[in-house]
Order: sequence, then C-alpha cells, then structure tokens
Amino acid sequence: MKEIKNECEQTPKDEMLNDEDILNDIMLSEKNISNSYSVAINEMSNKYLYKKIIDIFEDTKDMARDIYNLMFSKGWYTITPEEENKIEKAYTKYSTKLSELS
Repeated sequence: MKEIKNECEQTPKDEMLNDEDILNDIMLSEKNISNSYSVAINEMSNKYLYKKIIDIFEDTKDMARDIYNLMFSKGWYTITPEEENKIEKAYTKYSTKLSELS
C-alpha cells in the first residue's frame, strides 16, 4: 500500500540536534508524561485533584497531537494504510471474542 506522507523537510545530519531530533524528543516526553498522568488518574482518590489532573492530562494530549501534526506536515511522520482484508480479519476476531463474553 502507498504511504500517506508529506514532502520531507530536510534537516542537517550532523552531531548537533536538529529540529526533527528535538521534536522527536519532545514527542517522546509528551507520551511519557501523558502515560504517567493516566496512571495517576486511575489511582486518584480525591475528586477535586482528579478533575485538575484530568485537565492537565487533556492539555498534554493536545500538545502531543499538535507536535504530531507539525511533524507530519514536515514529512517526518508517515502513515501506512493497512490492507482491507487484514482490518476485516481483526474486526471479525475481536467481534467474536466480544460476543463470547456476553
């Protein structure tokens, strides 16, 4: 299948960090932070604190999405569509498992 991507913006490949390297690092940090917030949210007992952390969590997810969109627009992320038959096979598999639980 054909990849979905934008024209790749070239960055210098030397010993110094370039824009792509920095954004990759920020993206990884945002993912780790949001994963930590997710664990904290699941274990939060104080309702007021829970609501505050949910707001921060959503902001973190929004930032990660904005970074992803920026990287995709620069051609640093590509998407490879899955074959239709593989999607149907996975759907059937998990639909069957779900019906077995009922």
